[in-house]
Amino acid sequence: MLVDKSVRQLLDAFAAPTPTPGGGSAAALAGAVSASLLVMVAAMPKTRTGTPDERAALDGALPTLKALQATLTDLVDRDAASYDAVVAAYRLPKVTDEEKAARKQAVRDAMRLATDVPMETARAAAELVRLGRGVAENGNQNARTDAAVAIQMAATAVAGASANAEINLDGVGDEGYSGRIRAELKQINRATSELG
Repeated sequence: MLVDKSVRQLLDAFAAPTPTPGGGSAAALAGAVSASLLVMVAAMPKTRTGTPDERAALDGALPTLKALQATLTDLVDRDAASYDAVVAAYRLPKVTDEEKAARKQAVRDAMRLATDVPMETARAAAELVRLGRGVAENGNQNARTDAAVAIQMAATAVAGASANAEINLDGVGDEGYSGRIRAELKQINRATSELG
């Protein structure tokens, strides 16, 4: 598993000339780091000015931030696995008409999964951007740059995951699905841009 590697090993895996891990896993990793930073700031005993409202806002965000941290960590490996399935589908035999049809369907199914997974990353990272604003506003001022970095990393995760989902849509072969995903991506990126 990628997330069980040391940082150096993980960076080497990203640098390797192999299909995975790639941009989708990197986007999920950026989101997971963002979530980790926001968990840290939200969990600090001291808030911005020490008011009960600030503490309540941070405590209220913390469970969701922890859940997003776990989700995005999982998505690092899930994204790599989804694209490995695409590579495997393209390697299927295509000699007979039956094999060609089976391969074509396998590619479409794999491309849909390779779209669904970065969409999960984009949704989770967009939620981090939204929550990050509240953490930055209510959190300890000594950690304001930590919150700022987290928000920027989450926005980068949204952009990266969106690009991965978008590029895979061409291979899905379902215009209705592709239209829904493109509309959702437009909405996610607009909302992220307005918050970021």
